[in-house]
Amino acid sequence: MARRLIPSLNRVLIEKIVPPSKTSSGILLPETTNKLNSGKVVAVGPGYPVTNGKIIPVSVKEGDTVLLPAFGGVQVTLGDKE
Repeated sequence: MARRLIPSLNRVLIEKIVPPSKTSSGILLPETTNKLNSGKVVAVGPGYPVTNGKIIPVSVKEGDTVLLPAFGGVQVTLGDKE
């Protein structure tokens, strides 16, 4: 049975992008290089409700590529994906 995570309010579900370990020509890249911590937006919550009943929408949409903070968010493992 497949599980699906649906974010609530202004939460965003992001799948981390793993950079390739070697180039297309076969050169191995060391893991100690400075890598950008980026990910692809998989799901977006509806937004955050304010006191007058309106909902402030989230500024990103599914499919966007975003930069992630080094220490932030909550890691979730679903099957073999993190």
